[in-house]
Amino acid sequence: MRRELLDIVCCPICKGDLELKSKREENGEIIEGELLCKNCGKVYKIEDGIPNLLPE
Repeated sequence: MRRELLDIVCCPICKGDLELKSKREENGEIIEGELLCKNCGKVYKIEDGIPNLLPE
């Protein structure tokens, strides 16, 4: 996932802004980390460069 995506993605539940917590990056791409909703607190994992934004 590229950091530029943060400008266009939002929480699928409440439409709040997401905050990035990067754990591993390679060549400008976030490979592992989390996206935290600033509004409702829901956490979405980033694994293998792919953010999982599917609500449960």
